[in-house]
This record gives sequence, structure tokens and C-alpha cells, in this order.
Amino acid sequence: MRHYACAILVDGERLLLGFRAAHKKILPCKWDVLGGMVEPGETLEAALVRELHEEIGVVPQRFDRLGSVVDPNEIERGGATYHLFKVSSWAGGSPEIRNYEHTHLAWFTLAEALALPDLALEEYLPFFEQALNR
Repeated sequence: MRHYACAILVDGERLLLGFRAAHKKILPCKWDVLGGMVEPGETLEAALVRELHEEIGVVPQRFDRLGSVVDPNEIERGGATYHLFKVSSWAGGSPEIRNYEHTHLAWFTLAEALALPDLALEEYLPFFEQALNR
């Protein structure tokens, strides 16, 4: 089972998502939370900090664990658990793409995020609400 540390960055009434690149083997061309795989011996929190710095050039300063999602398509994609964190403050300026995993970033209101037809996992939806209402 693979584990992923995933961020829902929140700025006021909006949350940040990344659009996965077309070349990605798993869930290409889908809006997704940001983050990545936890490396052996790494804590979820350390992975969150590392991944956000690598992917979007920010370092989380204040974050809270929201919960976890087990990938509903285990047979198709292999076993994975996504550990979601609300990130409410960060250092490093405005998030911007720093690697090849996403083609663009966008801020969404809750209503906009809930209406996305191309969201990576619909299991994220309750966590979007939780992040914006906490």
C-alpha cells in the first residue's frame, strides 16, 4: 500500500487544485489535490512539506490533518491511501508550478470545486467542505 501526503491549500473562501498533466499514468487530465508519495522512513508531515516545496515552491507553515481516502480503484491503480491536510498558511510566496506533474493551478470556491466534472476523486469532496468550513 502506497501512502500520499496531500494538501488542500486554502486562501479565504477558495482552495487550490492542480490540473494533472496528460502524460501522467494515473488520473491524467484531472483536477487534483497537491502532494505526493511518502518516502520510506518519512512522516506524513515531512512528505507534505517536501512535496509542496517540490511541486509548487511553497513551504507549509500551518496545516491540519483532515483525514484519509483509500483509493476506490485499487485493482486498476494499485493500493493507495491519500492523507489530506488543510494548509492555511505557507512561506515562499504565491504557489506556482515547479515540476512536470501539473500543467496549471487554479483557485476554486467550494461551489466551483464541487461542480468540477473532471475531479481526480469524488471522495475528496467532503474534505473540500471540511477545509473551507474549519
